[in-house]
Amino acid sequence: MTAEHGPATVADPTPAGRVTAERAVLRLARPYLGRLVGAGLLAAATEFAGLALMATATWLLMSAAGQPPLDRLTVAIVAVRALAISRGVFRYTERLAGHDAVLRMITDVRARVFATLAARRGTAHRSGDVLSRLVSDVEAVQDLLLRVLVPGSAAALVGVLAVAVAALISPPAAGALAAGLLVAGVALPALATAVTRRSAAQVAPLRGALATDAIDLTHGAADLAAFGATDVTLRAAAQRARRLARLERRLAATGFAVDAAGVLTAGLTAAAVVLAALAADVSGVLVGVLAVGALAAVEVTLALVTAARQWTQLRPGLARVADLLDAGTPASRPTAGMTDLVGPHELRFVDVTVRYRAGAAPALDGVSLALPPGRRIAVVGPSGAGKSTVAAVLTGTVQPVSGRVTLDGHDLSAYAEEALPRAVGGLLAEAYVFHATVRENLLLGRAGADEAALTAATAAAGLLEWVRAQPAGWDTLVGEEGGQLSGGQRQRLALARALLAAPPVLVLDEPTEGLDPAAADAVLASTLAATPAGHSVLLISHRLSGLAELDEIVVLDGGRVIQRGRHADLIAAPGWYRDQWLLQEAAERGYLALAP
Repeated sequence: MTAEHGPATVADPTPAGRVTAERAVLRLARPYLGRLVGAGLLAAATEFAGLALMATATWLLMSAAGQPPLDRLTVAIVAVRALAISRGVFRYTERLAGHDAVLRMITDVRARVFATLAARRGTAHRSGDVLSRLVSDVEAVQDLLLRVLVPGSAAALVGVLAVAVAALISPPAAGALAAGLLVAGVALPALATAVTRRSAAQVAPLRGALATDAIDLTHGAADLAAFGATDVTLRAAAQRARRLARLERRLAATGFAVDAAGVLTAGLTAAAVVLAALAADVSGVLVGVLAVGALAAVEVTLALVTAARQWTQLRPGLARVADLLDAGTPASRPTAGMTDLVGPHELRFVDVTVRYRAGAAPALDGVSLALPPGRRIAVVGPSGAGKSTVAAVLTGTVQPVSGRVTLDGHDLSAYAEEALPRAVGGLLAEAYVFHATVRENLLLGRAGADEAALTAATAAAGLLEWVRAQPAGWDTLVGEEGGQLSGGQRQRLALARALLAAPPVLVLDEPTEGLDPAAADAVLASTLAATPAGHSVLLISHRLSGLAELDEIVVLDGGRVIQRGRHADLIAAPGWYRDQWLLQEAAERGYLALAP
């Protein structure tokens, strides 16, 4: 990745006392704490109703075997029916309350994650990894609440209540039950966590990598085929898929072993309870109740094993989400006294230095330039010189490590993010074209623009004739990422959108990319002519043709300014600009000579 498009260095957001991933996520649950506590209590009530149902039904069956008077069984019969009904009601209400709270919270989490990712426009997140964070990793937050905290807390509460009730019948039996519950609720969850931690830590990154592979293989299919790299990429993706499958099989195998230990624990606990109850001369009916109750209580407590295993598998995804939540959305910039961004503006670079990675060479190194109202400047230089970094700094997507960038004497950071594009904007590198109509893509630049404004912008960008030639005109669908357009048409559409927005400081990053020399010169000339008086222009270009009328040309190389001046002065002096001008002129004359 070149210096122009790499991720900017940001300070490590991890403070010395950084909260855990779980706490970072659960902070967002505070507005819904009441609903979540209610869901946990309802889950506990559900499990306790099931436990009481098993115990009551056991007492009823064993008592009925002695053929007592029917009135002795009436209360138990009614209790069985009531517990059976209440268990279903509690379960339904718990799911309703829990999912309502969690879905509301997930909406907030996903919005926060999206906002943070959107704010990191200059970073190296791949689209597949972003998709994984927005879907799989955010779903881990949902599972943390619904499959870990709620059932885990319910199981712990029911276990305590089961021991308390057993103690009323037989303290020794309660002791045996408590020991079994400690094994099922503490030892086995710890074992499940230990055996799954290592494999689970690799699952979330692998899922993100597979999502990236899917994006690359679908969207990049044509390029992979053109370069003969399809088989290599498929093999790499298949290798990652096999690795993920092995990890998930390993997790399944360890899970089976722990579950088997849980079943064994339930049986041994029930046997220990029976022996303790018999030794304490508990009546036969109550011994049966204690035995069945012990089995049911251990089964409920084993939910802690499932919760521990689930928590271990969720932690990597939670950490990835917490990383974004800790970073948070950028704080809104103050707007007092600077809300009115309409009109001409003066923009300045003062000794600006940008470094994308610690220890790497700077993408910009002490760059200074002035862009007063009405001034037109071109920034040129070889690939990797830092041209696009200049545009990224101007639009606020990259922050300099030193120096100042000011608008009307105020640092760019003093302006609200949502307000700054009204003053500084335009056509940036790899401008996105949406799967929508031509009109809808253009109106992103200025909502509510009439057809006359659309016509003027597309005419200046050289796209008007094509639009008029389409049967649907302005309502022509351009396809996903402008797939129904040629590369030059996509570029002209993005340029027209920038011209329609007409910010006072217009940034144009390679506006004629993908056009032949004659069309490029014509589009550049019409674009500059369409810029309103008093509006300044910063043009970034690898082509040197058409720059003769600009006020200043700044030549970058290695992030430093090596030449600056007007076109006529630069081609008259030895240096990179004159050499490149001669090469491009010769190449374009040869191209035009071969053209039909």
